Amino acid sequence: MTTHMNRRELIQKTIAGFGALSLPLSLTACGDDDPEHSSPDAPQIQFLHGVASGDPLADRVILWTRLSPEDTAMRLEVQWEIATDQAFQHIVNTGKVLTTQAQDFTVKVDADGLQANQTYFYRFRYGAQSSPVGQTKTLPLDTAAVKFAVCSCSNYPAGYFHVYKEMAKENLDVVIHLGDYIYEYGADGYATEDAEKLGRTLAADNNKEIIRLDDYRKRYALYRGDTDLQAVHQRYPFIVIWDDHELTNDIWMEGAENHQDNEGDFFARKLAALQAYFEWMPIRPVSENDHLNIYRQFNFGQLVQLNMLDTRVLARHKQLDYANYLTATGLDAARFSADLTDSNRTLLGRTQFAWLAQQLTQSQATWNVLGQQVLMAKMLIPAEILQVLGEITSGQATVETLANVERMLVELVTLKSRYLQGDPTLTAQEKARILTVVPYNLDAWDGYAYEREALYSILGQLGKKVVVLAGDTHNAWSAQLYDAQQNFVGVELATSSVSSPGMEKYLQIPAAKLYEFEFAFNTLIDELSYCNLNQRGYLTVSFTADEMLAEWKFVNTVKAADYQLDDARYHRLQYTPALVEIKDLPASA
Repeated sequence: MTTHMNRRELIQKTIAGFGALSLPLSLTACGDDDPEHSSPDAPQIQFLHGVASGDPLADRVILWTRLSPEDTAMRLEVQWEIATDQAFQHIVNTGKVLTTQAQDFTVKVDADGLQANQTYFYRFRYGAQSSPVGQTKTLPLDTAAVKFAVCSCSNYPAGYFHVYKEMAKENLDVVIHLGDYIYEYGADGYATEDAEKLGRTLAADNNKEIIRLDDYRKRYALYRGDTDLQAVHQRYPFIVIWDDHELTNDIWMEGAENHQDNEGDFFARKLAALQAYFEWMPIRPVSENDHLNIYRQFNFGQLVQLNMLDTRVLARHKQLDYANYLTATGLDAARFSADLTDSNRTLLGRTQFAWLAQQLTQSQATWNVLGQQVLMAKMLIPAEILQVLGEITSGQATVETLANVERMLVELVTLKSRYLQGDPTLTAQEKARILTVVPYNLDAWDGYAYEREALYSILGQLGKKVVVLAGDTHNAWSAQLYDAQQNFVGVELATSSVSSPGMEKYLQIPAAKLYEFEFAFNTLIDELSYCNLNQRGYLTVSFTADEMLAEWKFVNTVKAADYQLDDARYHRLQYTPALVEIKDLPASA
């Protein structure tokens, strides 16, 4: 334990100096350019990665850009400006900052002195050269309506970022990105099989699994060169949280599934990944000396309190694995159950959990939103499905296996439908087939059952109107959340991915059978009310004092440059607490 604490302290202290706000040089009036930089012989600097803003508050917002100099030994003085008009006739704040290779030539400014609920325009200037003009917005002190767009899991080689392009067309307050903003894999890794055909290959100097600081920086640079991603950053402020692929797959606080002994020291890799994240993302450190704890709060007047949580890097204990509980006679259910409900295993950690409990207790907001990475709902499936799912996801499935899965699902759905209708002829054995359920994803909250129930207990006691946001799975879901005593505690909304493939690939679901699989999931998983298992898209969530409206929007492909929104798969969900009513709405409603 001592070693862990020492390493954690080292990481905390080390990254506190990285990715911090850019060093201010001096305030300057608009148009007062440095003559040296404006001269014909001035070095040519490009703004190749666009602009971005993030972590808006009522009086300030983070502004970001990156410069690309030919001479990487340069020290660049960059002027930033923020104005109430796109022509920059009414500048409200400006300044000069320094960036060098030590920051990967990124620039990050906390522009303050702003008015609440105000749209602003911003830009960066190096001599006579200007960045694109970005648009951003501060948080309101009082508001009657709020609208988020929610997205996650953007894998560059896997497909085009059409989802970002569509989000840029929305009328939003903020974009919430729930993680997997980049992926760490090499050119032969996950979801890269179409990269060459799509013209989305990894560069020759960055086509291996990324491990070192320079690797991570180059991967961010690739993603931020995408014009669709630049467009949505240019239009709206982002509120971000990391998931696992910003570091490496299935990370926990002391290791990861995708970090091997021959890849060097895990903590050195973690340090490199976090440094690059803070350099390239428009995120404000929680405090000057704290770049590891990124859980934080945003208040949209008294209508919505948004708490962004870290369920990945900070305090997650290692995931359970069914394979570790197999014996000659089958699963050691008693030992598995004991570990699953162990009060010492955590996603959030005691400090973050206590912080969240305090924020919820003190909240005066109408709606309390938890922005986090992994599914919170109890995604419990009949136990007999688990083994065949394992065969499919491990690539060991045969045509016969897939046919057996289909037959099994038909049988189980029929039994579950009869059970829900109160059929008295169901045998004990038939009931056992549908009522003996297990979690299928131990990487989600299902693998940390004790802490989830502890959170649900607090939510139940407080009686808050709670909406949980989730990403990670690459599929769209909605669920109603219940504690162990079957008390309703909130609604979960999960967004599909920007480009990463979903369950249609993992389970090899034929297109003709898709709706049958979705119906089976909705029937067999008690808390689940909706799912889309095969499409890439995003989620918008709108709040008023009386209701929440969620809208899932999907593109018909990320594998071709030409695409369109798939209106036939558009889905809406309305939550009206006063009526204790949650209902799915047809697209025409």
